[in-house]
Order: sequence, then C-alpha cells, then structure tokens
Amino acid sequence: MRFLAQVFTMTALTLRTVPQRAGSSLVAVTGVTGVVIVFVAVLSIAEGFRAALAGAGSPDTAIVMRGGSDTELSSGLPLESTRVIKDAPGVRRAADGPVASAELFVVVDVPKRSTGTPANVPLRGVEPAAFGVRDEVRIVEGRAFRPGTNEIIVGRSAAAQFAGIDLGSTQRWGESAWEVVGIFEAGGTIAESEIWCDARVLQPAYRRGDTFQSVYARLESAGDFDAFKDALTTDPRLDVMVEREEDYYLGQTQAVTAIITGIASVIAFLMGIGAVFGAINTMYTAVASRTREIATLRALGFPGGPIVVSVMAESLALCLAGGVLGGLLAYAGFNGYQTATLNWQTFSQVAFAFRVTPALLVQGVAWAVVMGFVGGLFPAVRAARLPVATALREL
Repeated sequence: MRFLAQVFTMTALTLRTVPQRAGSSLVAVTGVTGVVIVFVAVLSIAEGFRAALAGAGSPDTAIVMRGGSDTELSSGLPLESTRVIKDAPGVRRAADGPVASAELFVVVDVPKRSTGTPANVPLRGVEPAAFGVRDEVRIVEGRAFRPGTNEIIVGRSAAAQFAGIDLGSTQRWGESAWEVVGIFEAGGTIAESEIWCDARVLQPAYRRGDTFQSVYARLESAGDFDAFKDALTTDPRLDVMVEREEDYYLGQTQAVTAIITGIASVIAFLMGIGAVFGAINTMYTAVASRTREIATLRALGFPGGPIVVSVMAESLALCLAGGVLGGLLAYAGFNGYQTATLNWQTFSQVAFAFRVTPALLVQGVAWAVVMGFVGGLFPAVRAARLPVATALREL
C-alpha cells in the first residue's frame, strides 16, 4: 500500500507540473498527432476500398464464370450455358422467371473530373433480372434504361468521380452511342462505380455475339449454395466455377488492401521513429527540469519505482493525448472523402469513400501508446538512477 501511495503521489505531482513544460510537451503531442493522422488516413483508404467491394456481396447470391477464370474479364459463357445455369436447382424463381442475370463486363475510357486523365470505368451489360439479384440498387435520378435501347444508367460514385456521364449526356463506346438516362445508388458498394446497360445491346456494340461473361443468380437461401454449385460443376454440359458473390468480391480486395496496409505501416514506422525521439527529448527535458524535486523525494525515502512510473505516466499521457487528437482530426478530415483507385484484378476504377472506423481509431491510439512507452522508458530509467547526492548539490 505504501508503494502504491508513493506511485500515486509522484504521478499526480508529475502531471500537475506538465503546464510548466508546455513548449516541449506540445512538441511531443504534435509529433504523435501527425503520425496518427497519417496512419489512420492511409489505412482508411484500404477500409473504404474493402467496404465498397465486400459490401457488394450477398451470401444468397452466387456468381458463375467459366472454369479457371479469375475475374469476369477473363471469363466467357455461351448463351446455352447461361440457360442451364438459370435452370439449376436452388435458383430463386419470380413470376417472370429465374432471378438470375447473364452479364457482360467491358472497360471504357472516361476522364476523371479532377485531372481530366482517362480512367478505366466498368460498363456492365445486364438483364432485367439484375435488379432483383441486386435489390440494393435503386434509381435516385432520372429513370432505368429501357431494354433494347442504347440507354445507360450510372452509379452515383462513378458520376461524382468521372466527367461526361452526367444525366442526359451522351458517350460513344464500342460501335454505339449511349445516352445517360438515370443515376443509381447501391449502398456505397462497387456497383456504384459501374455503368449499366442492356446486355443484348452491349453484345453487338463490342461484337460479342451471343456470349456472356458471368451469371449472377439469387438463391432461395444461403444454404442452397452447395447444392447449386454441385449441380453446375458436375453437369457435363458445363465447364464453370461457382463462388458466393461475397467471396468473389472479398478476394478482389486482398491485393490492394495488402499494398495500402504495407505502405501505411512503413510510413507510420518511419514517422513514429521521429515522434519517439521527440518524446524522448521531451522527457529528458522534463527529468532535467525536475532534478532537484526528484532528488528531494529520493532523500525523503521515495524509491526508484514510483519515479519510473511517474515519468512513464507523463510520457504516456502526452502521447495518448496526441493519439486521440490525431484520431479525431483524421476522422473529421478524411472519413467519407470520395476518391477512386484501380482494382488490380479487373484493371478498372473503383470509386469509394475513405472509412475511418472505430477499429482504425483504436489502432491509431494504440500506436501512440507504444510511442509513449518507448519514448518515456529511457528518461524514466535515468530519473530513477539519478544519484541523490549529486542532484542535491543543485539545491
């Protein structure tokens, strides 16, 4: 109990004297704040990208592509195969037929609004059932395209990031001119980065004949997936691979998120070194300014343990303050910020919003605490080892 009382006394005294060292303390807090802002902001890119893709998947929706295909771009399915897929067991039925859409996926050049440089934007040809498969899609401006016409609808994120695809505008891709008749939302998922049209109109525009690249099928329930997959992969008429939609899109996030996370870790580590040296310098200054105070307490019988704890507490408090401030500034400045990046799997742009999640904020604060621990350790040990007789001569 005596030791705990000494720890409390020393720590309270240390924290009360922080305003006397406001200048050096502010330097340490500012350094840690900058590190946390950069760390959280960069990782929020990966979180936003992951949310845009992983959020698009549904456990009761399956995607079917040609066997051995990594993405829709490398897939190809003849018309007869798509009919077999739609008639497979487990596919949900509506009044007008199976809730399954045979689709095409091509990439078109659209200039970015910010720079004017061309970007690869997905142009997806869908069948009417696509709106039943992806029931999160809803028209927010204009109207849906009419089947059999050269009309297109544009995802809200794509419309915000790319020029020339505003409502009422016309673009020429392939061998056709396309008119934008609607803007749609899809819960912030990857579908909002796409442009949709009638698959039957897209086929001749890109000379695809009667072929498609994928079939998106809504199942009766998530539990029907295995039966659906087994029926298709064992059918001698087909050579296909079947995945849950959520697994397909989650797989596309791995390369980009790994790169971004690696970059964020390297940047945070390098900046963290500078912040740690700043914290070390601050705490050495604090110890030097309190030499006589520490020596007096040692002479009164305070052991080295409470001194170490008090110095560490100051270092951790300063860095914790920097971590919390950095997290709040990162959230205020970056959460929801709209941007676009290349999906390395499909070589097309994905428009998404930065996401500063609670987990990222916790990681940022944790990194600040680590910097505070390392920054305060050596000054704390020096304070505890300070010779009492030498320090008392300064009185």
